[in-house]
Amino acid sequence: MKTLYLECSMGAAGDMLTAALYELLGNNDKNAFLKQINSLGLNNASITAQSIKKNSINGTKIHVKIHGCKEHEKNSCHTKHNHLHKHSHTNLKTIGNIISKLKVSKKVKDNAVNIYNIIAQAEAKAHHKPVTQIHFHEVGEIDAIIDIISICLLVDNVSPNKIISSPINIGKGHLHCTHGVFPVPAPATANILYNIPIYTNEYEGELCTPTGAAIIKYFVTNFGQMPIMRIKKIGYGMGMRKIEMPNYVRAFLGESSKDTNTTNNTIVQLQCNLDDITGESLSFTSELLLEKGALDVFHTSIQMKKNRPGFLFTCICNAEKANFFAKLILEYTSTFGVRETICKRYILNRKTSIQKTLYGNIRIKTGEGFGIKKSKLEFEDIAKIARIKNKTFDEIKKNIKLK
Repeated sequence: MKTLYLECSMGAAGDMLTAALYELLGNNDKNAFLKQINSLGLNNASITAQSIKKNSINGTKIHVKIHGCKEHEKNSCHTKHNHLHKHSHTNLKTIGNIISKLKVSKKVKDNAVNIYNIIAQAEAKAHHKPVTQIHFHEVGEIDAIIDIISICLLVDNVSPNKIISSPINIGKGHLHCTHGVFPVPAPATANILYNIPIYTNEYEGELCTPTGAAIIKYFVTNFGQMPIMRIKKIGYGMGMRKIEMPNYVRAFLGESSKDTNTTNNTIVQLQCNLDDITGESLSFTSELLLEKGALDVFHTSIQMKKNRPGFLFTCICNAEKANFFAKLILEYTSTFGVRETICKRYILNRKTSIQKTLYGNIRIKTGEGFGIKKSKLEFEDIAKIARIKNKTFDEIKKNIKLK
């Protein structure tokens, strides 16, 4: 399976993603891509690709010029070209009209509009306004449109069967934008990143832009560690920030097994030792965590200090919800601390189907992958029938043959 893996350990921005995918192309395709983008006629905009070296790593930096001015030079160019920000405050409908007139395929246009829809929904939620009243600022400018169109063209050119991303480093601190000073990530960016694995480190500043977040949210199907794959090409998309750490997005293109399932392949195990909790409270907490979406909750009898009998309480959950469940454990048990262990798991592709039997319709759970296929009857369905028929669980199960 042709797989694209994006390493976002230093965040994600439109120009960085563009440059990383650009490096995956052959020389002829690179020239064709630049020629196509520069022929679109977007407000006298042009795009160039520069080979640069950062921290002894060779990569590509994408430069977008509008009326001859680079993105970071726009303020100084504003007085000379007062129409430079013509589309700085525009709505979704206007952006849709701009994209609809571009000489690119319908697929590329649709993908670009869908990415802008993600940004518009996030902005609407952040400002408590309908989507129709949202006016774009930074993300509505021509260079942002070029970034999004470029990514859509490049994804179409590379044509991966699957796109996977690492958790995204978002940075920290504050940023200055049109609406004032915002925390990192900005409210709209945070809304886009909802349910996506993110983290921060010591770097101060915005590492993940709303455009980068929306592109990843739209194209990426799975998040986690790189699957087992044979690498064919690697691309480095360099950012503009001058910092000590290498500032780039790295793209790996290769072949992975069709059986590789990376959905939730990284999970977290939360644990604490308890010797001063009642069985009732322990049971209540276990049921609560399962209701809230924990993958599994259990406790094991252990011997604690001072010869006290106790419990090792364990909650297994998805990595992006670890903080949520750790807080619940701290709140609903007597512990003063929770330990976290990050685990990698191998899981089968799962689906549920309905099988008609002599007892009526019964749900069947099937798992498939790694050359393995297995099925089992849904416990609750068998138990319900056993109670109605006044028979044992094993009797009912024995009389049902899986197809």
